[in-house]
Amino acid sequence: MNKEKVIVIGSGPAGLTAAIYAARATLDPLVIVGNQLGGQISITAEVENYPGFPEPDLTGPDLVDRMYRQAERFGSRFDYDEVIDVDFSKGSPFTVKTNSNEYETEAVIVTAGASPRRLGVPGEEDFIGRGVSFCATCDGFFFRGRDVVVVGGGDSALEEGLFLTKFANKVNIIHRRDELRAGPTLEKRARANEKIDFIFDSVVDEVIGNGMVTAVQTSNLKTGETNRLSTDGVFIYIGHYPNSKFLEGHLAMDEHGYVIADEKMRTSVEGIFAAGEIQDSYFRQIATSVGQGCAAAIQCEKWLSERE
Repeated sequence: MNKEKVIVIGSGPAGLTAAIYAARATLDPLVIVGNQLGGQISITAEVENYPGFPEPDLTGPDLVDRMYRQAERFGSRFDYDEVIDVDFSKGSPFTVKTNSNEYETEAVIVTAGASPRRLGVPGEEDFIGRGVSFCATCDGFFFRGRDVVVVGGGDSALEEGLFLTKFANKVNIIHRRDELRAGPTLEKRARANEKIDFIFDSVVDEVIGNGMVTAVQTSNLKTGETNRLSTDGVFIYIGHYPNSKFLEGHLAMDEHGYVIADEKMRTSVEGIFAAGEIQDSYFRQIATSVGQGCAAAIQCEKWLSERE
């Protein structure tokens, strides 16, 4: 069995930041990358809201590469595999299993992230980063003066729809029911906004485009009527799910599967820390994940030092 001091599970902004701090603390961290280096940021076309990068052409993959090279520079190592099981029941050292290896480690920083729920319709995957987005805060600026579609009817959909009105010419909110699930205050604000229209009882059947999104095909669930709606962007807010399946029964989670961590990023098991969207269902920003990854690594180093 391979023995490690610290294993970081996940390689998004939280994981790469934790790796940087852990490596600088001479903890020689091993990062188990997961299914995609960089996580969700790696599919973000452009990044304009991360401090310190004023240039207009910074892409998500560019930022991931910078973070990766910085972590590697300080001695972080990377295993391009995915964690399939863990054993935290006996305390430190813990066991972490991937598809190809089994590790014994003194401490773990979990940064496995969360994934946006997909519509599962033709064209959706093809146009991610080219008109299909799951983050208005990240990408709304690029739709100035354009028409966009928001899919969903909960608080997130209305909050992001209202945010998009700062940039977009028109925001069409498509919801599968005849009434919204969002709170009354949000609904009142959205209905009062002249840039927002609602399309109820409808679902998106297909995302259409030619290089970039140009339209969506919708159908009315009550009448069966179909419609082709021209649009420059499709923002999908039908929920997120934490990538925590492999942690079930090993760490305390909330009812949605998010790992419960305190203000010092400590989980229910001593020696296991969590950062980023695996434990943050609210902010979901690069900057907040970076801060949480930093905090988790600092606490991890402190915990290990106290044990020596």
